[in-house]
Amino acid sequence: MKLIDVTNNHSELVIEQLENTNANFIKVFSLGPTTVICSGSSNSKDIILLNKSRTIKKSEINFVLKNILDTTLDNVEIIYAPNIVELSIPVED
Repeated sequence: MKLIDVTNNHSELVIEQLENTNANFIKVFSLGPTTVICSGSSNSKDIILLNKSRTIKKSEINFVLKNILDTTLDNVEIIYAPNIVELSIPVED
């Protein structure tokens, strides 16, 4: 698996999120057919994995946890929905 930074291809999404949320940064990655949207604020780091054609694989979740959040499932709040997974980790002071 390989993360490819495609943030520049999603400028409208980035601008909208920065204007309408408390996020300090937004990054968008391609993980094959899955889109990975990362955002961070003073309270948390959040990642959304989105795949319009299938459910998110556990291997994709683990890859993102290791390579972006540098953590494990034990430290993350996970919300599952059809074709979407949201990962959230609180930021320590």
